[in-house]
Amino acid sequence: MGDLLVFVLSGLVSGALYALLATGLVLSYSASGLFNFAHGATAYLCALTFYEVHSGLGLPAVPSALLVVFVLAPGLGWGLDRLMFRRLARVGETAQIVATIGLLVALPAAGLWAVELLSDAGAPVKPAENQFGLPGVGPSPAKSWQLADGVGIDSDQLITWTVTAVVAVVLWVLMRHTRLGLQLRAAVDNRSLTELRGISADRLSSVAWMIASGLAGLAGVLATPLLGLSAHDFTLFLFVSATAAVIGRFASVPLAFAGGLGLGVLQNLVAGYASFAESITGFRTAVPFLILFGGLLVLTRRARTAGVAAVDAPPVDHLAGASWGRRWGVWAVGAGLLCVAFYTVTTPFWSGLLAQGLPIGLVFMSFTVVTGLGAMVSLAQGTFVTAAALVAGLLMSRGWPFVAALAVGTCVAALLGALVALPALRLGGRSLALATLALAFLADQVLFQLRWLRNGDSGWSIPRPVFGPVDLSDDRALGVALVVLVALVAAGLSALRNSPSGRAMLAVRSAPAAAAASGVSVLRTKLLLFTLSAGLAGFGGVMYASYNTRITATDFTAMTGLVWLAVVVAAGVRRPVYAVVAGLVFAVAPRVLADYVTASAHLPVILFGLAGLALANDPDGYCAAVPVRLAKRRAARVPAGPGPPPPPAGNGGWGPRGPAPGAAPGGTGRLRPGHDVRHPVGVDHPAARGARVRTGRVRGIHAVLGQ
Repeated sequence: MGDLLVFVLSGLVSGALYALLATGLVLSYSASGLFNFAHGATAYLCALTFYEVHSGLGLPAVPSALLVVFVLAPGLGWGLDRLMFRRLARVGETAQIVATIGLLVALPAAGLWAVELLSDAGAPVKPAENQFGLPGVGPSPAKSWQLADGVGIDSDQLITWTVTAVVAVVLWVLMRHTRLGLQLRAAVDNRSLTELRGISADRLSSVAWMIASGLAGLAGVLATPLLGLSAHDFTLFLFVSATAAVIGRFASVPLAFAGGLGLGVLQNLVAGYASFAESITGFRTAVPFLILFGGLLVLTRRARTAGVAAVDAPPVDHLAGASWGRRWGVWAVGAGLLCVAFYTVTTPFWSGLLAQGLPIGLVFMSFTVVTGLGAMVSLAQGTFVTAAALVAGLLMSRGWPFVAALAVGTCVAALLGALVALPALRLGGRSLALATLALAFLADQVLFQLRWLRNGDSGWSIPRPVFGPVDLSDDRALGVALVVLVALVAAGLSALRNSPSGRAMLAVRSAPAAAAASGVSVLRTKLLLFTLSAGLAGFGGVMYASYNTRITATDFTAMTGLVWLAVVVAAGVRRPVYAVVAGLVFAVAPRVLADYVTASAHLPVILFGLAGLALANDPDGYCAAVPVRLAKRRAARVPAGPGPPPPPAGNGGWGPRGPAPGAAPGGTGRLRPGHDVRHPVGVDHPAARGARVRTGRVRGIHAVLGQ
C-alpha cells in the first residue's frame, strides 16, 4: 500500500505539470486553430530566465517566479501572436506546423545564446545548458515530511500541487463566470459568429496566447527542480502533455487538465507494477507516447471535406511551358560547377562539408515526396534514416556488399514507413504529425534499444564503397558521385510529378474529395507517397552514414527530424532541387557562421528555426519565393495591353454577367463539344494543363469528361 501511495503522489507531481502545459495547448489551439509545437520551448525559456534571475542575479525565488510568470511569459505570448501567429492562421496547415517547429528550435537556442553573450559581457550569470539539481520556488534544499512509513513528500512537490490546484480553480472561474471566459468559449465554438457580435477575435486570440504562455512559464518554473535545464527534456515533456490535450479533444480545458493528472499517475503505476515491461528496454518511458498514438486514433475525428475546387491550390509555376534549358539550365550548370570545384577550388575540408550536404539533400528530398506532393507532415523521417542505416551496418558486418546492404536498408525503411502510415493515414494535419512523432519516439526508446540492432553505443561501421578503379573513400570522388546520384533522384522525382501518377497525387493534395470522386484512391495514393518517402529517407540515410563511415542509434533522433523539417520546408518543399539547396546550406552554414560571425553553436540553430518562421510571409519557402518575385518584376515592366471586351448583357451562361468562357451561344451554360478549357486554380494543378475536354449527356446531366 505504501508503494502505491508513493507512485500516486509522485505521479501527481508530473501530472500537474502535464495538466498546466495541456491546458495552455488547448487554450491557444481553441483561440487560433494553431497547435503550438513550441509550447515546451516557451516553458524552457521561462525556466532558464527564472534560474538566471534567481541564481545568477540573486533575486529571491518568489519575485523571480512572479516576474517570469506574469510579465515575461504573457509578453512573449502577446508578441508572438502579433508578429507570427495571426499571420500563420491564414496559411496552410503544413506551414503552421513547420513554423511552430521552427520556434521550438529557435527559442531555447536564443535563450542560451543570450546567456553566453551576457557572460562574455561580465554579467553575473551562470552556465545553464543541461544543468540539473537546480533550486525551485521553495526552500533549497527542499524540506521533506514523512506522511507514513516509507511515504514522504518534499516542499517542491507540495508547492506544485498547491499552485496547480489554485490555477485549476482560477481557470474554472475565468472560463465559466466571467465575460472574458464567455467570449473565449464563444470564439472556440464559432469564431465567425463571435465577430458578427462585434467581438474582436484577434483580441481574444492575444488574450488566449498570453494565458497559454503564462501557464507554460508557470510549468517551466515549477519543473526546474524536476527537469533541470535540458531543452530536450522540456520538449519531451511537451509532447507527453499533448496526450492530455488529445484526451480533451483540443477543446475541453477540464478534460485536458484531468487527463494530465491521470497521465502522470498512470505513467508511474506502469513503471512500478508492469513487470512485463522489465524485459522490454525503454517501454516504461514510452508509455505516454503509446497513449498519445492510441488517443489520436480513437479520439480524433477527421473533419468532413467539402467538394471545393481546390482545398490546397499549388503556387503558380512561372516557368510552365518553358524550354528545358530555361527550367533546368541553371541547376545543371550549378551541378557541373560543383563537380569541377571538388577537384580545383575547394580544400579537403570544404570538399568534405559539401559532400556531407549532398546525402542530407537526399534525405530532405523525402520531404518533397511526403509533404510537397502529399501535403502530409511526417515527423518520423529521422526514424527511417536510422532504421535503414542500422540494418545496412548490421548486414555489412555479416559480409554483405555495400550495394546489397543499401538496397535492403532502403526496403526496410520503406516497409517501416508503410507500417507507420497504415494506422496513421486516417488522421490528417496536426494529428498525423503528432502520430508520426509519437511513433518516432517509440522507435527511439524501444526499437533502437534492441541490442542486436544497435550494437551498443559504438554502432556499426559502414565503410565507403569501392567500384573498380573508383574509390569513394576520397571526399572529392564521393562528392562527384553524390552529385550524379542526387541529380538522378531529382530528375526521377520531377518526372514522377509530371506523370499521370504524379498528377493524381497532386489532385489528392489539392482536393481529396474531388480526386476520390474522379476514381483516384486517396488512401492508396497517400500510402504510396508515405512508403516512397520513407524509402528515399532510408536511402539517403545509408549514404549519409557511409560518408561518416559509422552509424549509431542516437545519430538521428526524432528531434533531429524536427530540425530537418524546419530547414527543408523553409527552403521550399515542392521542388526536389530546393531540398538539395537546403541540404547544402544545412551542412555549410554552421561552419561559415563559426568562421566569420561567431563561434557559438547556438546561432546556426536560431537561424534554422527563424527560417521556419519566415513561412508566415512565404508559405512556399524562400527558394520558391525568388522566381515568384522575379516574375512579378517582369510583369510590372510589361506595359498593360487593352482590356478584354465587355461581356454581353444577360446572365444565361455560368458567369454572373454573361456566358462563361466556353458557354454555348444562346446562354444555355453548356460547354460546346471539343472546347478547350483550363483549370482556374493554377498551371501546376493536375487539371490545369490545357486538357482537351468533351461533354456528354448522362441521365440528363451534362458531365465533363477528359479525353
